[in-house]
Amino acid sequence: MTTTEHTPSTSDGAGPLPGEAGQVSEKEARRVAEAARESAWDRPSFGRELFLGRLRVDLIDPWPRPDPADTARAEDFLGRLREFCATEVDGAAIERDAHIPDEVFHGLARLGAFGMKIDRAHGGLGLSNLHYCRALMLAGSVSPALGALLSAHQSIGVPQPLKMFGTPEQKDRFLPRLAAGEVSAFLLTEPDVGSDPARLATTAEPTPDGSGYRLNGVKLWATNGTIATLLVVMARVPAADGRRGGITAFVVEGDAEGITVERRNAFLGLRGLENSLTRFHDVFVPKENVIGGEGKGLKIALTTLNTGRLSLPAMCVGAGKWALNVAREWAADRVQWGRPVGEHEAVAQKLSFIAATTYGMETMLDLCCLLADDDRNDIRIEAALVKLYASEMAWRVADELVQIRGGRGYETADSLAARGERPAAVEQMLRDLRINRIFEGSTEIMHLLIAREAVDAHLSVAGDIIDPDAGLGRKARAGARAGAFYARWLPTLAVGAGQRPTAYAEFGPLAGHLRHVERASRKLARSTFYAMSRWQGKMERRQAFLGRVVDIGAELFAMSAVCVRARAERETRPEGVELADLFCRQARVRVAALFTALWENTDSVDVVAARRILAGRYASLEEDVITPPADLPWVARWTPGESTARDVRRRIPPIP
Repeated sequence: MTTTEHTPSTSDGAGPLPGEAGQVSEKEARRVAEAARESAWDRPSFGRELFLGRLRVDLIDPWPRPDPADTARAEDFLGRLREFCATEVDGAAIERDAHIPDEVFHGLARLGAFGMKIDRAHGGLGLSNLHYCRALMLAGSVSPALGALLSAHQSIGVPQPLKMFGTPEQKDRFLPRLAAGEVSAFLLTEPDVGSDPARLATTAEPTPDGSGYRLNGVKLWATNGTIATLLVVMARVPAADGRRGGITAFVVEGDAEGITVERRNAFLGLRGLENSLTRFHDVFVPKENVIGGEGKGLKIALTTLNTGRLSLPAMCVGAGKWALNVAREWAADRVQWGRPVGEHEAVAQKLSFIAATTYGMETMLDLCCLLADDDRNDIRIEAALVKLYASEMAWRVADELVQIRGGRGYETADSLAARGERPAAVEQMLRDLRINRIFEGSTEIMHLLIAREAVDAHLSVAGDIIDPDAGLGRKARAGARAGAFYARWLPTLAVGAGQRPTAYAEFGPLAGHLRHVERASRKLARSTFYAMSRWQGKMERRQAFLGRVVDIGAELFAMSAVCVRARAERETRPEGVELADLFCRQARVRVAALFTALWENTDSVDVVAARRILAGRYASLEEDVITPPADLPWVARWTPGESTARDVRRRIPPIP
């Protein structure tokens, strides 16, 4: 790895660019990521307690209730949005043409859909997270590209970071424009930089007169990038005497001189997505457009994502509901071997899984939204868990739906309609959902991010013991802290409420599931402690183990949520108790398998095999097929400078 040998980088990403764009040491990469995360736990977190072996049902029970006045306003908007989507949006045409018509943009703007998360004081609707996610679910059900447009604009685009970190002047200047229908985008990823922000190579050089910065660099996969008029751009400000520098967030005018949208990217799914490769060449950004201060960019991005991540599971829940409708009606109508296919056990299992999983995903999402709407809660773990869980489970739901539909599940909606059958776009749903396991943190990255938070209590007291840079004095002090912490904590993992037959009796037929969650939570905490004792500083490389720890936590969180929800709704939706019981029974099977796999697995063998594969030892397996041509690199290189490509940006005309 090559790095510059000039001013040393600080842990928040300050300092000069790497000597070769995108290349830093592993240690520096970890330091930048660590500095960006929120380190304080000053508000309660159900998820954090769960990973520590403490089932704090009191943090989610009674089930949170939204404000009635907010609900009334939201229901009026959702009703109008439903009517618009049902009558004015042709999802099949968006898929076929890979294009969201201008008229759809105008209609959404008139409804206020581009200002759902913007406060009413700035012209927005001021919806809660709960009702915002329901709106995304609704829009995404008619066209997933439409849901992605609205989500990227508001969840990670300009509105959310300004809402949380913007100055009053910035809010007054930009938010009314966005609420009125202008579109925003978030630009972090670069051709050779994904989840490793320490390698960020886009620069923001301060101007000599101190009035602003000059941006230079290339950004990849900017959702809404071809249509956005306002951008959030992450760039590295070089450190200097009297200047902190570091990765910084800027609001940038989309039409600023020096910006070229060089490509509109095309994908497996979400074919209406306006996603760009964008180049910046000496783009001037006034200093007033810095969000939160120099060096705060990554912290802003991660904090924004705490609630921003809720948008993806919203569309996963919508997909689950859609899949359940198609599966139920098809399995009841289609007759094979003298019975509807849904009555055959092989299909019945799939129907049961789709229904239970959709209920679980929806419950996790609603709970996270309600907790996010209450500032007294820290939801960083919960939001990450529901993003991870919903994206994985929705993909499985879609796959099972394809199987239930058989050949018709693999056939396009247009082909079905052409011979007079209902155009259920099942294969499209499979394609559209696949990106959610990658968007806004891949499954693998989410596992590591959540695992880091799950073991934070341990690292805060014992981290210096395993830190190779810590001196003897720091290690000694850490040892004393750790001894005191574990003397108090470890005994609590031996016995708990889950071992009392009468515990959680108020949950009636679901009480046994909560007792199981309590026992499993303590077992998970014991397993994590044992792993840390065994592997110490090498535990961060045990990514498969950590992934299973996180997956167990996600299942336990979901089980807790469905039990609390079903109890709260038992008078109005008595079927919820049945669905919660069904979900918990299925989840317990998955949890048992995950616990077994913690210690019975092929992880070490797989790592050795991967090294051999990378070294080409098994290259003979690749013979006798035509492989992709090798005349182009896997990652395209770029150099700073003026664009030589034609600008392909699309500008939505003003509302008539």
